[in-house]
Amino acid sequence: MKPAQSGKTPPVPPPSLEVLMRATQAGDQKAYRLLLDQVALRMRGLVRHRAPWLSAEDVEDIIQDILLSLHRARASWDPARPFLPWIVTIARSRITDHGRRYMRRTALHLAASDIAEAFSDMRADNTAQNVVNLLSVRRAMQDLSPTERQAFDLLRLRELSLDEAAQISKSTPSALKVALHRAKRKMKAVLWTEDKR
Repeated sequence: MKPAQSGKTPPVPPPSLEVLMRATQAGDQKAYRLLLDQVALRMRGLVRHRAPWLSAEDVEDIIQDILLSLHRARASWDPARPFLPWIVTIARSRITDHGRRYMRRTALHLAASDIAEAFSDMRADNTAQNVVNLLSVRRAMQDLSPTERQAFDLLRLRELSLDEAAQISKSTPSALKVALHRAKRKMKAVLWTEDKR
């Protein structure tokens, strides 16, 4: 005996991401909105899995970056290839970009605190003082030559190795060392002067 039919039909699963992307490339706005919803849902899980320490706001920032990248690159997707590996590659790049931005912000904050504290009678124990220190370091960096600023940025703020910095700057490790030494000397002089005011 067959079970009684409830009259409800099972929900229809959404079209695959490939189907949605093909329709998006053909100009279907409804498919595009559904694609963005599906990608955001899947990528949110991926971002949380790959970077569980991120705040909810940071996760959403990365999701928005992924969706913006999808929007910009949607014409470059090859319909003969699977969609998910393509978007995951984009997502990994956006996660890496976010990590680099975070590390730069953290490094700049630490550099500001370290350098300013080295020339101050008072330790930076509060947020206001840290902000003042950060502004002082930024002002001190303005007096550097482009070569010195680049050396300080690559070696101290980005914490690259001498070889990596040399490749990026198209310079030699020894020239970078000299530029960094000069940058630190100039910055110390500016910070020392500001501290005595």
